[in-house]
Amino acid sequence: MTHGTHHFPRQERVVYGKPAAEAVVAEVAALGFDRIYVMSTRSLSGEGGLATRLSAALGSRCGGLYGGVTAHSPREAVIEGAARARAVDAQLLIAVGGGSVIDATKGMLLCLWHDLATTDAMEPYRRGGDKASHLDQSRCPTGMERAIRMLAVPTTYSAAEFTDAAGIFNKARGGKEGFDHPLFVPQTVVLDPAATLDTPPELLLSTGVKALDHAVERFCTPGAHPYSDATASEAIRLMARALPGIKARPTDLEPRLEGQLGMWLSITGAAEGIGIGASHGIGHILGGRFKIPHGVTSCVMLPAALRWNAAVNGERQKRISAFMGAPDRAAGDLVRELVAGLGLPTRLRDIGIKRDDFSTIAEHSMHDPAIPANPRKIAGPQDIVEILELAW
Repeated sequence: MTHGTHHFPRQERVVYGKPAAEAVVAEVAALGFDRIYVMSTRSLSGEGGLATRLSAALGSRCGGLYGGVTAHSPREAVIEGAARARAVDAQLLIAVGGGSVIDATKGMLLCLWHDLATTDAMEPYRRGGDKASHLDQSRCPTGMERAIRMLAVPTTYSAAEFTDAAGIFNKARGGKEGFDHPLFVPQTVVLDPAATLDTPPELLLSTGVKALDHAVERFCTPGAHPYSDATASEAIRLMARALPGIKARPTDLEPRLEGQLGMWLSITGAAEGIGIGASHGIGHILGGRFKIPHGVTSCVMLPAALRWNAAVNGERQKRISAFMGAPDRAAGDLVRELVAGLGLPTRLRDIGIKRDDFSTIAEHSMHDPAIPANPRKIAGPQDIVEILELAW
């Protein structure tokens, strides 16, 4: 008999299809806050950038704009952003950008809650640290009822705004580390398709493939549940239609909104505790150690992982093919063709990975928590190398 527990994230609202400035101003007014700090990147916080426009729309309620978040959410940016918000006694943070900005802002919340002022001070709170705040979504942690929260305006399809975990880069160790807390998940998410118009096409489309990867691997993993199956299957349909639509009609907001809705659905299985697999597990190493953008890692690894897993979940993969509109084709081939049609890389050699790197990637991948959840048992590094060869 199927059994389990579904945890709903501590997220209050998702506002979709409305202009970001209008939605943000309304949300802030409803919350009754008058000291807001906006977190973003240099490009979005420059003249005419989305973060700049949102800050202006907030008027006197905006206490400042920090545009120093960079790729992979470095601890240094987290500390600096938190210090700026602390200086104005901010009541709410607004993250404007992709996954790096949203994850960094989650880290800033941690620093504000615990008054952390240095990168070393974050150490005990990382996943595995002695003060780590592990996920317990069944209740609000004691004393946190009035804790400062965040609102997110995503500009990519990373789906970081729908999770309560953050990946933050530690320069001292040369890799990303996890931080978890139930209240990391944004209180409100604003999905405005126009907010993606200034996102570089390769970044937007590749993070869309990452959303497809979220859905596909959760649909394929052992332990999939009817709830997660329903959301994942619709996410696959939406992303398979939206991404070519964005490529063909770059200024059309409709496929961009479809992509946002598909991205939202793609990540809901995480709340169910549904695992991911080899594409993500290997992708984490390619991203953390080789600085390959996470969307791009899905472009090259998802087709290979599907091909390697087909021996044990062929029937599931046939359903994925049907969701993508070609039930008689192999799912791995369909995903690879979709990626190629978007003008994105499909092979490891295209992104600078050499065969000499395979053993290092394989050894480190074996320590990633996604690997044990892969549908086909991965017994050791040699199995990882086989998948890498398929992606070569």
